[in-house]
Amino acid sequence: METPVFEEIEPASDCDCAGCRHWRRVLPHSPAGRALAHPAACRALVVATAAASAAAVSALGAGPAAALPAAAHAPHRPGVPAGDEPGTPQGPRTPLHGGTGRPAAPPAGAELAGITRAEIIDRAGTWVAAKVPYSLTSYWSDGYRQDCSGFVSMAWKLPANEWTGSLATVADRITKEELQPGDILLFHNASDPQEGSHVVIFGGWTDGTHTAYTAYEQTPPHTRKLDTPYAYWSNSAKYLPYRYKGVTAGKAGTAGAEEAPPGAAGPASHGVAGYPGRAWFGPGADNPYVTRLGRQLVKKGFGTHYTKGPGPRWGEADRRGVQAFQRAQGWRGGAADGHPGPETWRRLFS
Repeated sequence: METPVFEEIEPASDCDCAGCRHWRRVLPHSPAGRALAHPAACRALVVATAAASAAAVSALGAGPAAALPAAAHAPHRPGVPAGDEPGTPQGPRTPLHGGTGRPAAPPAGAELAGITRAEIIDRAGTWVAAKVPYSLTSYWSDGYRQDCSGFVSMAWKLPANEWTGSLATVADRITKEELQPGDILLFHNASDPQEGSHVVIFGGWTDGTHTAYTAYEQTPPHTRKLDTPYAYWSNSAKYLPYRYKGVTAGKAGTAGAEEAPPGAAGPASHGVAGYPGRAWFGPGADNPYVTRLGRQLVKKGFGTHYTKGPGPRWGEADRRGVQAFQRAQGWRGGAADGHPGPETWRRLFS
């Protein structure tokens, strides 16, 4: 029997499955400059070695060898290479970076700036549209670090780049039922910050059962917006909801401004006065903008689907009322889906 030839392979260092941990312990490090093998290579080596050992034992008459159990990998986020799980490395708390790439110290005595929920979602959307590459050492043109906590710092318009260990100092803990667009779901692993820590921006519920939501997040390879199971794909129980202390209901102002029902001088998403953005409407939405929308539908003669007065929680009566108004404009198909876009809002409130 030919003597098998084994090649020394160092598995990818960020894979934490049982097989990879074993080979990291028993194999020497690769020579400098040598490309690291994908974890699949080490799994193939384990299987090949086991098969060779079984054949050798059988040849010696010792009977069949027991099969080695397959190493199980933890589930990972869709669209993210398995090699990037389960760790989510992040940079530390840092100041914003100027155009020269150098840190720009925040103004003396800088306070938290007030910001509306619509502004938070709009700011998050700019990175989604630009597909900002993920990096824990690079800074985007706006001065914010290109990792998950830098993304939230940008969306909240914070005066510095926070990290998962400091975001809670500028936010208040809330309950799942209180979540609204612009809030966050934060997992900070205090015992090992580089292992699993992550944060995403809550963009609104995608269903009435509150089992899934739209998440805005900075993750390899770039910023994305994706329907996500509550609270997250993995370590779900460790993701806690928080609300930025500077969130306001109307125009951006000072931090801590009292949230009140929006008036005509509210946000102007897509250039339409008072329109907060699509994230505020749909299954699971519960906010003053839904109430204002319903009252305007009634005023315009499209409130026949309500069995009681319009309220803050989005329902089928809201959707059917909006759809009736859209069809009255001559729209059909997807243009009359019952969800208020900027043009629907402009015409309804004109």
